[in-house]
Amino acid sequence: MVKPMAALAVPAVAVFLSYLQKLELEREMPYSIARAFLQLSVIGFVLQFIFLQQNVGWILLAYLFMVSVAAYTAGKRAKHVPYSSYVAGASILSGTSFTLCLLVILNVFPLTPRYIIPIAGMMVGNAMTVTGVTMRRLREDLKHQQILVETALALGASPRQAILQHVRRALKLALSPALDNAKTVGLISLPGAMTGLIMGGSSPLQAIQLQMVVMNMVIGASTFRSIMSTYLGWRVFFTSTYQLKTEVLMAN
Repeated sequence: MVKPMAALAVPAVAVFLSYLQKLELEREMPYSIARAFLQLSVIGFVLQFIFLQQNVGWILLAYLFMVSVAAYTAGKRAKHVPYSSYVAGASILSGTSFTLCLLVILNVFPLTPRYIIPIAGMMVGNAMTVTGVTMRRLREDLKHQQILVETALALGASPRQAILQHVRRALKLALSPALDNAKTVGLISLPGAMTGLIMGGSSPLQAIQLQMVVMNMVIGASTFRSIMSTYLGWRVFFTSTYQLKTEVLMAN
């Protein structure tokens, strides 16, 4: 525990700078750090217990817990989208479960808590970000292009046809960070999984192989999840008579 306590010197400087600049973050920063410390401490003991059990049931329970928290968080980020948490949950669950099953079937990772839970955590965390951005971006795009969508509907287009261009734009923007990271991986910074293995004593070549698996997994799963979130979520912007719900677009 000495090293984590020593590392508090850096955020302490950040709190001091916040005070000098009157950012009013002096309370939020220590709270966030204390909460992260508590959460990581608890999850450390929980993972230690699960790893000792070697039980698939515990893997499933941990995975569903991560999906639930991610769905709630992504829903909050797109809070003005109706049923956003449910859409996010369905998208994250379907995308990550499909990818995890594929990795196990192809024998990329063994079906043990030590491998599946960390990998699932990476995937669900990335899914949470991508799904939240996709839904929020789709709503913002529809809000700014409301006249175009309504014109298309008036000319006889179906809701899906009227919204398709905006869905594609939201997908591209949501997937851009993952693609940019793939283009610059290893050139600007070493990814977390690779860094952890190297610091743990593994060969850099072994760490690179795992990171390539993770990177491919993230890109594929992100595409699947973002498509799911848009095609599950676009219907909530329309009434049963195929009209835009203006109250959803104008909510602040």
